[in-house]
Amino acid sequence: MAPFDSTVRKLPEPEAPPLRSAPQNIELEQAVLGAILVNNEAFYRVSDFLEPHHFFEPLHQEIFDLSSKLIRAGKVASPGTLKTFLSSDVEIGSLNVAQYLARLAAEATSVINAADYGRTISDLAVRRNLIRIGEDMVNVAFDAPVDFAPREQIEDAERKLYEIAETSRFGSGFQRFAQALTTAVDMAARAYQRDGKLSGLATGLKDLDSKMGGLQSSDLIIVAGRPGMGKTALATNIAYNIARAHRGETRPDGHIATVDGGIVGFFSLEMSAEQLATRIIAERTGIPSSHIRRGGITEADFETIKDVSIELQGLPFYVDETGGLSIAQLAARARRLKRQKGLDVLVIDYIQLLQGSKSKANESRVQEVTEITTNLKALAKELNVPIVALSQLSRQVENRDDKRPQLSDLRESGSIEQDADVVLFVFREEYYLSNKEPRPGSEEHLKWQTDMAMVHGKAEVIIGKQRHGPTGTVQLQFEASITRFGDLSPDDRMPERIGD
Repeated sequence: MAPFDSTVRKLPEPEAPPLRSAPQNIELEQAVLGAILVNNEAFYRVSDFLEPHHFFEPLHQEIFDLSSKLIRAGKVASPGTLKTFLSSDVEIGSLNVAQYLARLAAEATSVINAADYGRTISDLAVRRNLIRIGEDMVNVAFDAPVDFAPREQIEDAERKLYEIAETSRFGSGFQRFAQALTTAVDMAARAYQRDGKLSGLATGLKDLDSKMGGLQSSDLIIVAGRPGMGKTALATNIAYNIARAHRGETRPDGHIATVDGGIVGFFSLEMSAEQLATRIIAERTGIPSSHIRRGGITEADFETIKDVSIELQGLPFYVDETGGLSIAQLAARARRLKRQKGLDVLVIDYIQLLQGSKSKANESRVQEVTEITTNLKALAKELNVPIVALSQLSRQVENRDDKRPQLSDLRESGSIEQDADVVLFVFREEYYLSNKEPRPGSEEHLKWQTDMAMVHGKAEVIIGKQRHGPTGTVQLQFEASITRFGDLSPDDRMPERIGD
């Protein structure tokens, strides 16, 4: 037998990839700066989107920055005025600063081309930022410490990409007042076409909308209540109503803008997506979800369910059923949804199932929830959408004779009351009264039956806080078997409580 060859065979070294320079166009930078130095009007064609850091050449960054400061101060930016602010020791090739400024002015492009050239410079800066983020991702992934979770790096990268996507959009700049009038009239027309003629997103519950004006963009709306009150049912009903009313309109730039209703993102941290879908099917068909789950339905019921399911498939309703999400993960996924599909309202069921950062979790749960609500409010402003976040209430409600929730019941949960723009409490007297049934046949039982008849199928949504509107109580119909909220007919309304 031949002896074993222990020689280690080395694979050929891969050829090093050729060095590549970062995306840039010095000639266009020179053309834009030259146009500004010759005619300061060129600056106003690029000033609403072009910034000094978009230029690749450091000297060009300094020239653009100085020019913008002079022009905005009402002075003239020219080779003569700029050279006094720049170091005379700097050399560009064989030219000094004064000669270089004169060369820029001499070879300037037309003012007409300044905007197009400026946009190209900005686009190249975005590409350089993308390369920088990519390089950072590679370096961090290679050198990450043991306790650095990959998901944290993913969330950080998504945040940076979202910031680039948002800040790289070009504004429209100045426009004639006639055009602004047309836009204002169009906006008024779209509001008039909306369900309920509201300034915000219609919830589909007219009495609630009349008090709130719909769900307003960038608002954090807390829906709170004790278990069994119907918080999830109310949020699901509102989300479905918004998605069902959605109508889009294609704009000249190709993107679809929401005209009515909205695109819904629903974080279901407690229930599975299947359970949520079953609830919506029950609410739309009138078939109790318990019958659907047990298979206790007729052939006609099944056909009804099938028809409703076909309708639901086309709704802009997106569900994330991942449990145990951190607030950072939730924010990253919401940004991604808005970027890829669009987003008009975000629903979170519910706050206490979210996780904060490790540092806050180590301090106390109150500090962790405080961080969560603060970040939710910031996210609502960042995405410019209403966020409907559900919240549990403390047990102190159960110790009172009148079990209607109050704002003080939120205090154990940190800054929920402080960060929220709107706080809604869901309350059902029927739930508590049904657990106090006296002995049948007694006088108390007769009174109990009368009281039950008064509150049967009724719910209250108490507006405990509203930054931009009144507080008070909205009475709704609630069908527990199919978890459906609706407007009460005038004959079914209970007398208003004193203090509302």
